[in-house]
Amino acid sequence: MAAPSRSSQTAKNIAIALLALWSIISLIVIVVWATSPDLKSSAQCRAELQDVTEKMEGAKVVWSKNKVALEEKVLDARQEQDRQKMQILLLQDRLNATNASLNGCRQENDALTMNISALQDDIEQLRQTEANLTAQLRLQEDHIEALEQNITQAFHKTESCNSRENAAQSAMQAAQAEKRGCESNQQYLQKQLQKCKTVPVEAPKEAQQPQDPSCSTHPSSASPLAGIPALTLLVCSALHLTTCEYQHAHVTHAPFNQSTSVSDQDSHDSDLSGFQPGSIRHVSKALRNLQHIFDIFMSVLIL
Repeated sequence: MAAPSRSSQTAKNIAIALLALWSIISLIVIVVWATSPDLKSSAQCRAELQDVTEKMEGAKVVWSKNKVALEEKVLDARQEQDRQKMQILLLQDRLNATNASLNGCRQENDALTMNISALQDDIEQLRQTEANLTAQLRLQEDHIEALEQNITQAFHKTESCNSRENAAQSAMQAAQAEKRGCESNQQYLQKQLQKCKTVPVEAPKEAQQPQDPSCSTHPSSASPLAGIPALTLLVCSALHLTTCEYQHAHVTHAPFNQSTSVSDQDSHDSDLSGFQPGSIRHVSKALRNLQHIFDIFMSVLIL
């Protein structure tokens, strides 16, 4: 297809060139005939014709050279056009590849955007989780502080209870010591009573002796001995009442057990705080009663 089109193009160019040459020659002849004022000779015409022919031959040569140069330029231009077409095709291929790569990059960018959005959501969730954990940690710390405070208070209460228990035990030991003192006094009084009981036994022996007027004139001298049994009964009753009061105070105000709870310990602490002076008051009262009875007994003996 390219060879016939090139030959037809060449034929057209040649025909155009011939027409152009014929037009130039005709124009030259017309100009020559128009400018010549008179008819020239045949020799001059031949010379001019030869000159014109030479010029025409020269023009043909120049035209041929120009034609060849133009054909070469056209060929070069076609080759350049083909090369540019190839480059255009290559550029189109590259452009298509670039477009495909761009589409891939866009898709990847969309995927990355979605991943970034998901990561931002995860970060927001992690922040919320961190805030929740921080709040829970603060609550746990507050709870731990409250528990530590409760433990400290329980420890102080335990120490207070131990101190009160030790004080109660010390008071109980003191009360027991006073009880032993009272028992020793009671034994002493019982011995004194036993001694007093032996006096009525010796009295009948003295009664067997002859009575003189001095004995009849002093009937009040035997009155102290006659009141000894009543006094003995009174002393025994006072000792029995004192012992019962002390046992009652000791039982009702006994120290608490260590296995009780903190609230029970507080209540027992209040009981123990009332036990110590109460038991001491009972013991003191009993001692005063015994002292009073002993004074009465001694005064009776003296009389």
